[in-house]
Amino acid sequence: MIRPAKVEEIPEIMEMARACGRAMQANGIFQWTDVYPKREAFVRDLDRGELWVIDAGHGPVGTIVVSSRMDEEYKSVRWLTPNRDNLYIHRLGVHPDYQRQGLAQQLMDHAEGLALRQGARSIRLDTFSRNHRNQRFYEQRGYQRLGAVYFPRQSAYPFYCYERVVNSQV
Repeated sequence: MIRPAKVEEIPEIMEMARACGRAMQANGIFQWTDVYPKREAFVRDLDRGELWVIDAGHGPVGTIVVSSRMDEEYKSVRWLTPNRDNLYIHRLGVHPDYQRQGLAQQLMDHAEGLALRQGARSIRLDTFSRNHRNQRFYEQRGYQRLGAVYFPRQSAYPFYCYERVVNSQV
């Protein structure tokens, strides 16, 4: 079940994020590290009502942030749509013990459904340039790679920006 996160779940969410980070690093993908994601980011997401979890019946095993706020780093990207009425995906993760069960697909389905219900023009996101699995995941869902941004505290490698138009009538 996908639902809004609860403040008391932040420790579980952080453990899930650390487990994801360890699994990625074991595969040479330094996307989620000690620098990112931080507890404070999840708390801000929760305070804004943007943090969603997928609950396997005993607590959160995955997260997604669906935000209407555009990060400063995104301003240089040549997006497909104007910079209004867009949603942004951040911190999509599924605990390694629950991966390959379609949970990330369900979280993205949820985000895309929110976008349609809210009348968003598009959904935008970024993923690490060294994370080829994520790139395939988004491209198979119809997202187009448009450019790159850098988060130097996180990695020297770029992060690819993607966008999918969900409502061309807006």
